[in-house]
Amino acid sequence: MSSRVGVNSSLVVSVVSHGHGKMVRSLLQEIAQASAGVVTRVVLTINIPEQPVCSFDGEWPFLLELRCNAHPLGFGANHNAALLGATEDFLCVLNPDVGLQGADPFAALMHAAKDGNEACAYPIQVDEQGRIQDSERALPTPLALLRRRVLGQPEARVDWVNAACLMFPRRLWQAVRGFDTSYHMYCEDVDLCLRIRLAGFTLEKAPCTLLHSGSRASHRKWSHLRWHVGSLLRLWASPAYKAYKKTLYARA
Repeated sequence: MSSRVGVNSSLVVSVVSHGHGKMVRSLLQEIAQASAGVVTRVVLTINIPEQPVCSFDGEWPFLLELRCNAHPLGFGANHNAALLGATEDFLCVLNPDVGLQGADPFAALMHAAKDGNEACAYPIQVDEQGRIQDSERALPTPLALLRRRVLGQPEARVDWVNAACLMFPRRLWQAVRGFDTSYHMYCEDVDLCLRIRLAGFTLEKAPCTLLHSGSRASHRKWSHLRWHVGSLLRLWASPAYKAYKKTLYARA
């Protein structure tokens, strides 16, 4: 597939709006302007009732599909449903709170995830001031969290990356079966990256940059903090976490 990366490769992008109407409108316009001819299809999932976020009259340079949930679903469940049965060469999970900054990132992401050395590709993420964000993380062991949160020490390795933007060759996505939907919110990206690594694939950073303006709700809301802690406990008890931790000990 590496020879077809780019113009002749098909790409579906999944975006979930949880009351992000204005952000979604802006993102779709950016994709239309910067990535026309690269993005084949966008699946937009409306997770909670909101005003129409855009027009669906065929004005877009990609096929735009709308999904409206009767009841809110978790992060992973929404993307799994949106990408179920996808036939495109590449599949991308994209947050509504990212900005393309006037340049197409998807061609570089597809190239980084190319066939022959299939990988889950991700971009460099920056904030509004252009500072690189800490989207690359080590396995979140209790000790690693202590070192990072309390002592302010840098990450020792890159074991996982956040899911603000992840690009998958279709075979990789199908091999790991997408996200584990038992995680409603938080740690689903950790779990997915660990399973990707355990399945013999890699994580590859692409030479492209996205603006990611998202804030961590778990720092502000007790309900999100509760979900975050619950997801961490679920992760630590999971087979993927235990198996990946064993591989680290084997390499030490």
